[in-house]
Amino acid sequence: MSKKAEQPDVAELLEFMFRLGQAYLASGEQTAQIELLLRRIANTYGFRRARVIAFPTAIFISVFDGEQERVTLAEGPTQTLRLDQIAAVYKLGAEVQRGEVSPRAGLTRLTEIQRMKARFGRAGILLGHVLLTVGLSMVVMPSTSNLIAAAILGAAVGALKVLNRDRPILAVPLPVVAAAIVSALVFLGVKYELPIDPRYAIIPPLVSFLPGAMLTLGMVELAYGDMVSGSSRLTTGFVQLVLLVFGLATGAVLVGYRPENLSDVSNPIDAAAWASWMPWAGVLLFGVGAFFHFSAPRNSLGWMLVVLLIVFAIQRTTAEALGNAAGSGFFAMLLVTPLGYLIQLKFKGPPAIVTFLPSFWLIVPGTVGLRSVTLMLSDRDAAIDGLISALFALASIALGSLVGVSFYKWLTETFGWWQLQLGRVESYFRRRRKR
Repeated sequence: MSKKAEQPDVAELLEFMFRLGQAYLASGEQTAQIELLLRRIANTYGFRRARVIAFPTAIFISVFDGEQERVTLAEGPTQTLRLDQIAAVYKLGAEVQRGEVSPRAGLTRLTEIQRMKARFGRAGILLGHVLLTVGLSMVVMPSTSNLIAAAILGAAVGALKVLNRDRPILAVPLPVVAAAIVSALVFLGVKYELPIDPRYAIIPPLVSFLPGAMLTLGMVELAYGDMVSGSSRLTTGFVQLVLLVFGLATGAVLVGYRPENLSDVSNPIDAAAWASWMPWAGVLLFGVGAFFHFSAPRNSLGWMLVVLLIVFAIQRTTAEALGNAAGSGFFAMLLVTPLGYLIQLKFKGPPAIVTFLPSFWLIVPGTVGLRSVTLMLSDRDAAIDGLISALFALASIALGSLVGVSFYKWLTETFGWWQLQLGRVESYFRRRRKR
């Protein structure tokens, strides 16, 4: 329960609120939730008439100080945060809502969060990218040649990200450059008749650039009625896919292939029968790689792996039962969403978004979308069908998240009511014994 904190200077509070809002946006939080959190913070410090409007690219905050309306406008964040920084932001937000941290101290904490070094350094970023690339390759097509190619390409992209770290100016072209390098190396291997299939070798090294979480969040915001935020996130995610495809086409052209032949080029691969446990081992390896590459907070690895395994198990089971992989995301998110909040609130684990994000990178939307946009270069009809499947997958995952949140609220309210009644009964018998 929050307590009434001492009323701070209004200008200081406004600065803290918009900087915290920027940090939430950089964490990938939903805009409607950010508005609610910032209004709660203003209410904690005695400003009950605060109004907040958040978009992915801007934040508007208005606070009435008793005499006049004080308004501030801030731009959106220019970079996303790592998982350890996200956990620190949510911890700070929870403490501020309880009135335990002043806005001035909060500003200092935000500066410290932005300056946090990656927990595992450059080596952890590189090793993590190799592990998550190999892990995803084990899930998609676990062949010997694919795993070797995934390790080499994952190391190349990981090294590129390490070299580009702390250079926000180069952050925009980085996915294009990475996609071009991956495409050039893959099609160079195909040209020399190495056992590589581009359909399975190209996507794993680029998984950290795929906007699966952004596309899904955009669909969630549209379902909530946030048309501006939802549309902008969907558009941004689609543009990221197009940029990646442009990089893939550029890399293919550099080694002598035409863009319209991207989906037709392949060499036979050693698709020998691998053990059925290989994809499951791939999920675990993917989770470990995400833990190191994105610098996840302490005590979060176990929870991340639990959520990833549950998502993969549910998605695989429902896809086989329904015969449709696109709709399986609904059932996965229906159960994983309340699980994430239970881990955060009941088991004192990391914030739900820290356990959710690796799941978004693993499941359908990002990879399906990239394949669909790539097909536009060669087969327009197949590309349209693929995009429709991707949109259906996004809608099913977004709907699963929404229903999962409602299910969690119903569970907590129901169990809270029963706990209240049991407490009353226990208190009644305690009074009777005293008599």
